[in-house]
Amino acid sequence: MTVMIEVESLSKTYVLHTQGGVEIPVFAGAALTVGTGECVTLHGPSGTGKSTLLRCLYGNCKPDSGAIRVRHGDTAVDIAAAAPRVVIEVRRRTLGYVSQFLRAIPRVPALDVVAEPLRALGVDAEAARVRAGELLSRLRIPERLWHLAPATFSGGEQQRVNIARGFAAKHPILLLDEPTASLDARNRAVVIDLIGEAKAEGTALVGVFHDDEVREAVSTRIHTMQG
Repeated sequence: MTVMIEVESLSKTYVLHTQGGVEIPVFAGAALTVGTGECVTLHGPSGTGKSTLLRCLYGNCKPDSGAIRVRHGDTAVDIAAAAPRVVIEVRRRTLGYVSQFLRAIPRVPALDVVAEPLRALGVDAEAARVRAGELLSRLRIPERLWHLAPATFSGGEQQRVNIARGFAAKHPILLLDEPTASLDARNRAVVIDLIGEAKAEGTALVGVFHDDEVREAVSTRIHTMQG
């Protein structure tokens, strides 16, 4: 097993500048290691920093101190200290992310939203759309909707487009922030299958799953956060 993520002595405090500089500590001294083929679930009460840690791993949230070493090709990149252009390149080739909300460019068809991570890797447009269509079909997005912008979809449909986009490029590392929160039982089962397939292919996954059934089905390890 190859270590894909290594978090060391990570600390984060939010400062509310609009409220007199009030400080809200989130976590301190956090440590985590994730290897190929693992799905490590972040678990703990609300407010212990699960989603914040995911955002730090992705480079959307800068920690106060500590290191986040991510295996990127043959090198290790410290996401906590890397320049923005380096973080963007790591996201393009190595680091996928499924958030709770779809943030798609307006008027771009759902098929192209899902295909975009593949196109960014240089995959042929037709091949990328074929892969996108396969995932949208598995997640029960009717083909009649593929050429419409996801902004017109229901919340559950948007989340399924979001999931398809996250799994499209088969990144070596995938971060999942409550991906099944707005899904019914049938679509939750599809996501469980997708995670299982990713683990079998050697993907390193870190996720937050509030659904007990999903958490038990996909987790290799539970990492309890203390805040």
